Amino acid sequence: MTRLVGELNEEGRTTKSRVTRDGAVKKGRPFDKGIIYKLLRNRVYVGDAVHKGTAYPGEHDAIIDPGLWDRVEAALAAAPRRRANRSRAQVPALLKGLIYGPGGRAMTPTHTRKKGKLYRYYVSAHALRTGFRDCPIGCVPAAEVEGAVIGQLRTLLTAPEMVAGVWEALRSFDAVWDALFPAEQARIVQLLVERIDVAPDALEIRLRLKGLGSLVEELRAAQPARQDAA
Repeated sequence: MTRLVGELNEEGRTTKSRVTRDGAVKKGRPFDKGIIYKLLRNRVYVGDAVHKGTAYPGEHDAIIDPGLWDRVEAALAAAPRRRANRSRAQVPALLKGLIYGPGGRAMTPTHTRKKGKLYRYYVSAHALRTGFRDCPIGCVPAAEVEGAVIGQLRTLLTAPEMVAGVWEALRSFDAVWDALFPAEQARIVQLLVERIDVAPDALEIRLRLKGLGSLVEELRAAQPARQDAA
């Protein structure tokens, strides 16, 4: 599907143009995966008319062979099941909802397995729909970008000027982080990070000031418990 969308857009093909009520011509738009899926499920092409979700024999001729239609429908039905089976592992995504690529386009977590090994990525949602040819950053390795973000947080939150005075509680951040479960680490990242912008040569991290205050209170509350345990 990705290859098909890329080929259509490379050839300059678009959806139908239409005339608006005021007589203006509204040009068609480039194809994406959603448009292709909709076309492939339109039973008008096999001679049917659809009303309220039910197909009836139409008065027009089919332009798609029924056998070919059935094979395509079977392939479309099988693909979501394969994706669901691969996704059941509940792969952690530390930066989900926070990371954006060039042009402010959201990036979404994904993963693949090769020879039993798991590979995680953040991929441009726009590139998934329209193809990767025109996207400066189609995807980035998850471990690499997550490591960069956590490294920046560690550096910032343990800097002397940050932990001075009221921020004294942050001295424990470095030790606490390594002891947290992945879900707790993800919660803290969501608490501290407002947005991450990835560029070909830079990574910009925007923090939540209110989140810093909340983290300080949590660390202060946890300190007596750790001292008692010691």
